[in-house]
Amino acid sequence: MTADELREKYLNFFEERGHHRLPSAPLIPENDPTVLFTTAGMHPLIPFLMGEKHPAGQRLCDVQKCLRTDDIDEVGDMAHLTFFEMLGNWSLGDYFKKEAIEWSYEFLTSSQWLGLEKEKLAVSCFGGDETAPKDEESAQLWQSVGIPKERIAFLGRKENWWGPIGETGPCGPDTEMFYWVGKDPTPKIFNPQDANWVEIWNDVFMTYNRTKEGKYELLKQKNVDTGMGLERTLAVINHLPSVFETELFVPLIGKIEEISLKKYEDFPKECRIIADHLKASIFLLAEHLEPSNVERGYILRRLIRRAVRFGRLLGIKDFFAFKFVEPVLKIYGETYPELNENKDFIEEQLVREEEKFSQTLSKGLALFEKLAQNKKIISGREAFDLYQSYGFPLELIKELAREKNIEVDTNGFQEEFKKHQELSRTASAGMFKGGLASHSDKAIKYHTATHLLHKALQEVLGEEVKQKGSNINEERLRFDFSCSQKPTSEQLKKVEDIVNQKIQENLPVIMKEMSLEEAKKIGAIGLFGEKYGERVKVYFIGRTENGLENAYSKEICGGPHVNNTGELGHFKIIKEEAVSQGVRRIKAILE
Repeated sequence: MTADELREKYLNFFEERGHHRLPSAPLIPENDPTVLFTTAGMHPLIPFLMGEKHPAGQRLCDVQKCLRTDDIDEVGDMAHLTFFEMLGNWSLGDYFKKEAIEWSYEFLTSSQWLGLEKEKLAVSCFGGDETAPKDEESAQLWQSVGIPKERIAFLGRKENWWGPIGETGPCGPDTEMFYWVGKDPTPKIFNPQDANWVEIWNDVFMTYNRTKEGKYELLKQKNVDTGMGLERTLAVINHLPSVFETELFVPLIGKIEEISLKKYEDFPKECRIIADHLKASIFLLAEHLEPSNVERGYILRRLIRRAVRFGRLLGIKDFFAFKFVEPVLKIYGETYPELNENKDFIEEQLVREEEKFSQTLSKGLALFEKLAQNKKIISGREAFDLYQSYGFPLELIKELAREKNIEVDTNGFQEEFKKHQELSRTASAGMFKGGLASHSDKAIKYHTATHLLHKALQEVLGEEVKQKGSNINEERLRFDFSCSQKPTSEQLKKVEDIVNQKIQENLPVIMKEMSLEEAKKIGAIGLFGEKYGERVKVYFIGRTENGLENAYSKEICGGPHVNNTGELGHFKIIKEEAVSQGVRRIKAILE
């Protein structure tokens, strides 16, 4: 089965059961400054899991792009990935455990769908704690569809509780499905510790909201949130030893072999890290994120540089990262058109970043030569400084040391590395804690301001202006738009004045739900309209007594927004710059 076939089978299965298909949301959350990336399929749906009504209804399904970096150092094994796709279906206060479990089993085992062997399936359920009781109901439902009691395990919170993203938000117990991939006959009893049992699907029964105080309250509605990893499931279906042998990686591994003249089987870890990190980087660059030393840009920089340094370990001396854009586009271009649309920008940024890193590597090599003089051992601290400041992996440091018959204190390096990890996690938790509900005021204001900015840019620069992306944090908004020429300072001042005029007019912000056709008919900008299927939310800014079509701004959008523009404060453009060919960027603040 191909990746395209798996995506379509999954979506068709749930569409037949009344679910509306949604396209993938961006990897960079549009209205949530509190998290770095979209880490799970449920992330874009948090407001609707909390009780807000979704325009497409109570049953939804999609294939969501995800990016996780919390276990970046484990990438290179059989299953860990930085970028991955998650197949998901949701019930927003509609069906619950019975339908979710029965449909999961049917999709996995029916010959019409995945046709996996029933005898090789096992499941885990939540074992209960002070927050929620033991999930006997799920276990009984699994038995009723055919999973024997011996292949059902009750596990704790660490294994069978999902969420929240951050410190607050929706969460709940889950039940997970495992498939036996071992060469030996399937054991009668399920042992979750056996690596031959591979987790392929997760049904979360999202019934709680964790508050700022750490309490668990019942949500307004009972939700089902399921997630099935595309890459892992593809490997299982096709009897492949790892996700890296699927069609989603084989062309990238082949490109590494071609450039490095090394064989994958001789250097599996290095090849996997390069392929994974460059794929993730290309997807982030497609959303106009640039490498930098802060926040999301730092993660992107780290991914690119880590891939490059492992390339150097394979003996690749020339710039090579940009050569992976074509194979990634061949694999994903039809599914994610933003990759083709931003090809030039992606290649340009990869070359630029590799060039900068090459200069850093040269400095690191010079420092190593200095450290290695008249020494028999390089300390853990010295080795870690080379890793931290210059991006030298431990393997490269050891290889350089071997050439000079010098030892490296690897234990000391690991101790320094663990200390750094703990500090990083503490800083990350403080910087990005909480979910959408807990830090949303400034984000909501900035998000509303982007609607005014978009309309003002069209007024001043012409209808050719179309939004190409936006990014909001607690300090500013960033808005990317199509424009063939650099706006003059006079034009930018005019845009700023228009936005502030609309703020001073204290215009109402009104949301109406309507069909996609109706929204287009009244001239609403349909940037993200396809996300919601046939029913959409349209936000109108301005007086609408003479009809909605006469509002100042009309955009199809998921929200949320302020009630009127007078809440925004003074709008000020602080920077305007080019992003790529035909795309400009404005950074602005609200004072």
